[in-house]
Amino acid sequence: MTAIAIDAGTTTIKVVGYGDDGQELAVSRRPTEVRRPHPGWAEQDMTEVWAAVAEAVREVVAVLPEAPGMVAVTAQGDGAWLVDGQGRPTGPAVLWNDGRATAQIAAWERDGVAQEAFRICGSRVSTGMPNAVLAWLREHDPDRVARSSHLLTCGGWVHLKLTGEPAVDESDASAPFMDIRRRDWSDRLFELYGLEGARRLLPELRDDDHRVTTISASAAAETGLPAGTQVVLAPYDICATAIGAGAVTVGQACCILGTTLATEVITDTVVTDEPVGITVTLGVPDRYLRAFPTMSGGDVLDWGTRMLGLTSVTDLMSLAAQGSRNTAGVRFIPYLSPAGERAPFFDPTARGSLSGLSLEAGREDMARALVEGVTMTIRDCLTAAPGSPESLALCGGGTRSDFWMRLIADVTGLPVTIPAGAEVGARGAWLTGLVATGREPNFRTAAARHVETAATYQPDPEEFAAFSERYADFLHLRELNQPLWTGGSGQPRSTGGAGA
Repeated sequence: MTAIAIDAGTTTIKVVGYGDDGQELAVSRRPTEVRRPHPGWAEQDMTEVWAAVAEAVREVVAVLPEAPGMVAVTAQGDGAWLVDGQGRPTGPAVLWNDGRATAQIAAWERDGVAQEAFRICGSRVSTGMPNAVLAWLREHDPDRVARSSHLLTCGGWVHLKLTGEPAVDESDASAPFMDIRRRDWSDRLFELYGLEGARRLLPELRDDDHRVTTISASAAAETGLPAGTQVVLAPYDICATAIGAGAVTVGQACCILGTTLATEVITDTVVTDEPVGITVTLGVPDRYLRAFPTMSGGDVLDWGTRMLGLTSVTDLMSLAAQGSRNTAGVRFIPYLSPAGERAPFFDPTARGSLSGLSLEAGREDMARALVEGVTMTIRDCLTAAPGSPESLALCGGGTRSDFWMRLIADVTGLPVTIPAGAEVGARGAWLTGLVATGREPNFRTAAARHVETAATYQPDPEEFAAFSERYADFLHLRELNQPLWTGGSGQPRSTGGAGA
C-alpha cells in the first residue's frame, strides 16, 4: 500500500509519497508566503496554504504506482488559525513567530501568570502562542474573535480541510491550555490568562488512540485522493521530526535546523519547576518531548546572507568555511527575532549583536561568526535539556552543509547523525500513521524498520575544547548585552536559561 505524508511548514509545504517498504516514491514542495504587514507581525493566508497543500498532494498522487490508502498530516505549531462555523477563515493565520503580543506576555511575566501557567502546562508562553494571540485580538480585533468558532493550528486547519472535522492533536494542545500531567484542558489556565470566554473555541482534543478519520468527498475531489482514504492527524512538526529521526526512546536527542532551531530530548517525565522551553506530548505512548524551539534560527542565516550580499545560505556556508579558526575575534549574538527569544531562556526584548570587529576581520570571518553564533544556541539548549544524550540527530535544510554539520559536532561535542530521506518530518507523520492504523505494532519497531542513517560526524576533541571556551565567551557577551535589550522600555527580562 502506498501512503502520503503532508508536512505543512512555515515557508514550505512538503508532501511525500511512500511505498509500503518506506521508500520515498515522490516528493512535492510548494513555497508559502509569510506576510509581515506591520513590524513584528507574521501571518499567512489560510486559503493559500490549503491550496498549496492540495496542489502538492495532487502532484504526488498522480505519480504513485497505486492509489494511497492513507494520508498523515503534520505542520508548524502554535499560532492562531481561526475559522467560523462553516470552517472558513475569519482572517489571516497569526503564526508562531508573530511578536505583536509582546505587551501581553510582559504583563503575564510581571504578574506571575507565566510562572504559574508553566507549572500546569510545562511550557513557557511566548508571543506566538494561541493564548497571547487571543489576548491581543480580544483587545485590538474583538469582532474577529466573536466571528470565530474554532481555534486551530496549521495541522488542525489542514485536517479540517481534509475531513471537515475541527480537531487538535495533544502535542499542539499541550501549550498553552492543557494540563500536561492530566492531558486535558485546564480551567485554571483559562482563568490565569483571562480568557475564560475563549474556551468555546477549542476543538476536539485527539489523543494517541483517536488519530484516524476518513477523507471528505470535497477534499478527495480537490486532492485526487480516493474516497475512503484514512486521514491521520499526527503530532506537530517538532514531534513528527523527532519520530522521523528515530528519536522515540528516552534520552535520545534531535535538533531541527529550520526557521526555528528546535533542540529536543525524549523523556518519560514532566518537570515543571524550570520555567524555560516547552514540554509537549510526543505522540508516542508515555513519552514527552522536552523541547527548546528558538525564535532565532534559519531566519538569522537568511539575514546574514542578505547582509553580506550573497544569494543563498549555501553561499553563506561556503564563505564561512573560509573564515579563520578564531573568526579574527568576531563574535555574534543571534537574537534577531522581533519577538526576542524563548529558548533556552525567555526574553521578548532580546536582541542580537556583532562584536570584536577589527580591520583584520574579513567577510569570511563575519560569515563564520554568524554561523557559530547560531550554533552556540544549539549547545545552549542541550545544556538546559534533561539528561546527557550520547548523540544528536540533525534534520532540516541545514544538513546539506557539510561544514555546518562538522561545526555542530565540534561545538556540542556529540556525534551528529543525519537521517536518510528527503523530509524527516513527513516520515515521522507517516510512521505515526502506520502505528495509528495498525500497520506497525509500535513506534520502536516502526523506527527500527524504516529509519536509516545517511551520515555521521564525529566531534574533534581539540575543537570541542576550543569551542567550550568560546561558549563561555558567548554566555558572557550575552550577559553584557542584556542591559541594552530593554531600550528604556522597562519591560522585564527573565533569562532562566543554561548558564545565563
